[in-house]
Amino acid sequence: MTPEQDDKADRDPLVVADVQPLDLTGVRTVTVGVVAWTVAFLVLLPFYGTLRADGHLSWLWTSLAGIGLGVLGREYCKRREHRLRENPRGPETSPLGAAGL
Repeated sequence: MTPEQDDKADRDPLVVADVQPLDLTGVRTVTVGVVAWTVAFLVLLPFYGTLRADGHLSWLWTSLAGIGLGVLGREYCKRREHRLRENPRGPETSPLGAAGL
């Protein structure tokens, strides 16, 4: 840090690094999540009777909800990626970077 940054850090409790945010769209992350929820659902499905008897049937429905919400989230991320490719943003001008405050 430079001496000016040290002085600012002493006065301001919020220190922001001079690093540009990663340009990630989240499509791959959400896709991995959907695959994980699908695997969980398929692993639990043969144990439907046991889950029901033990009162853990919600585990099956939670994995199904994870798949559904993940598919919606993936579509959202794909649309966002498409919009960002059509209209790329310029460099961050906010003093707090990606937070935009």
